[in-house]
This record gives sequence, structure tokens and C-alpha cells, in this order.
Amino acid sequence: MKLKDKVAIVTGGGSGFGEGIVRKFVEEGARVVVADRDGPAAERVAKAFPEAAVAATADIATQAGFAAAVEKAQSAFGGLHILVNNAGVGHEPQPLETVEEAMFDRVAAVNMKSIYFGARLVVPLFKAQKGGAILNIASTGGVSPRPNLTWYNASKGWVITATRAMAVELAPFGIRVNALNPVAGETPLLKTFMGEDTPEIRAKFLATIPLGRFSTPQDMGNAAAFLCSEEAGMITGVALEVDGGRCI
Repeated sequence: MKLKDKVAIVTGGGSGFGEGIVRKFVEEGARVVVADRDGPAAERVAKAFPEAAVAATADIATQAGFAAAVEKAQSAFGGLHILVNNAGVGHEPQPLETVEEAMFDRVAAVNMKSIYFGARLVVPLFKAQKGGAILNIASTGGVSPRPNLTWYNASKGWVITATRAMAVELAPFGIRVNALNPVAGETPLLKTFMGEDTPEIRAKFLATIPLGRFSTPQDMGNAAAFLCSEEAGMITGVALEVDGGRCI
């Protein structure tokens, strides 16, 4: 029970890696706000844990959406100790100069600006209680970029730098900030990264991962639970690769 008596928000918690993190957090004793712009998806995950999870339909790419998630944590569970910025979007593989401005803006809003909104709303609470943990979900793309995903890669590189800068600034207040760098996984974003999902494309993609498989929601949940627990009390500013050796 690494997270007993902790309250967490997991953005993008209605599917994929976010759902895996929610499930592991509940298993480890946390109470969780499942925040997702897809309300039915958030409700589906939360209903699996009626005593430990609640859904918040929220577009965290807006300050109002993020505020709704924070308010739900406080009203449902009386506080907040952990924020997992998991929500993310990508764009289909294509030459960087062909990505439309609207898609660029969406990637920036969800992958980057949501972390800014979360910090504005959550950091004052964590400072007041002299502690808290923030976990940002970045990507191996921010460390070892793949071609034709340039603006997605760049957004995740921003997440890694933001994580390290936040960690340095917030350490005196007892707030730890870390990141996870997954390789692509069996999530709704997989087809986006590959362009299309065929056995041939999967085999080519998997050949770049030494352990020979994708990251799973369970992998992400295990790593997230550790970094957000007191067992990782001396760890901050780390971007942990959960990638089967992809970035070696």
C-alpha cells in the first residue's frame, strides 16, 4: 500500500496509460480523480472502484477544465497529494512542414500548456501543505526522436525540461517532480504514431525496442506508483525511461 491515504488526480485517466496508472494507484491505497475530456471513459474507469475513484469530465488543456479536476479532488476526498499529468495527443507521421497550425496548437495545448495550468492550480496547494508529488508523462520521443513526429517529439522534450526545472524550483517546498518516458504502447495513440497498424509496421517498430514489446499500462502504473510514493522520497527531477531499452 505505497499510496495509502493519498489523493491523486490522473489526467487522461479514461484509457491507455492513464487507466493503468489509476488502477495501480487504487491498488496501492490511493483515492483517485479520473480526469478525462471523454466523460463516459472516465466514468467507466471510476465505476470499477466506487469507493476509491471519481470521474471528472474535464478538458485539461484549459484552466477551467483543470480547475474542475482539482475541485473534484477537494470535494470528493478532501485534499490532494499527487498530480499525474498523463493526458497527451500526437499527430500522424508526416513531414514537419505539412503539420497544420491547428494540430500544432492542439499538441502544444494538451502536452505542454496543461502542465502549466496544473502547476498554477496545484503548486500553491502543495506549497501550503509543504509537500506533494507531480509526475509528468513525457516520451522516448523527447530523448531519441523518430522522424516525421517532430512537433510531438518537441513537445515531449519540453515536458522533460519543464520537469527538471520544476524539480529544482519546488524542492525547497518539499515538492518532488519527476517524469516517465514510455515507448509507444497498446493505447489509442499507437495507430497515430505508426500511421497505420499493420503486422509489418508493428514488426518494424518493435525491432527498435530491445526487449521486443511495447510499454503497457501496467508498466506505467508500476513506475508511476513508485515515483509518487515515499519510497522515492529522494528522487526528483528524473525522467525515467520505461521503454524496454529503446533509448540505449
